[in-house]
Amino acid sequence: MGAQNSTPYSIVWREIVQAQAALLVAIGMQIIVWQINHELLVGPQFIIIPVELALSFLMGFTINMTRSSLRGVHHTLSVALLALISVANVTSLVLVLRSLIIEHSIVSGTELLTSAIPIFITNIIVFALWYWEIDSPGLTRKRWSKSDKDFQFIQQDMKQDFPHWKPEFFDYLYLSLTNAVNFAPADTRPLTHAAKMLMGVQSLISVFTLALLIARSVNILGT
Repeated sequence: MGAQNSTPYSIVWREIVQAQAALLVAIGMQIIVWQINHELLVGPQFIIIPVELALSFLMGFTINMTRSSLRGVHHTLSVALLALISVANVTSLVLVLRSLIIEHSIVSGTELLTSAIPIFITNIIVFALWYWEIDSPGLTRKRWSKSDKDFQFIQQDMKQDFPHWKPEFFDYLYLSLTNAVNFAPADTRPLTHAAKMLMGVQSLISVFTLALLIARSVNILGT
């Protein structure tokens, strides 16, 4: 099962630090795409990116608040941040694919290739955060279902060897990485429709991104 409120304080903070660091890397990947070519991102990035940084910063102050009103604020900030980064990354992929198809695109082949890499990395990070979110308290520290068990990890089938084992953020990051590369989980099974839907969407994004990387690499090497 996901990390519960009884999880030792040090482990909770370790996960929080890992997740916050991953969020900053994802935002950094967006900045890289923006720097490569402004046409690959929709909207005023000089506003969107600072808003993402501000949300991430505010989450650090509200994550352990005990008042119900502040917990609600933290929940809203967390979901808004994940949604904003997810939409921005998918939009970037759509624009990159559009530029690949258009014959007279103003975006060069090299720019398309170099922008696909941070999009792929962001895809891994964002879905790791979503997996962690739905299967355990995650960033919002809130249960999303009665059972709160959307994934079955191999350690959970080996209770004799791992009697007190619980997945942490790093486990969901590994799950996201294997799903992005293999288009299937390596050793973890999705149990709910929400988990299967998220993994399916991530696989589709990865297929298009990797196809773009391969296509542009062949094109650049062949010229």
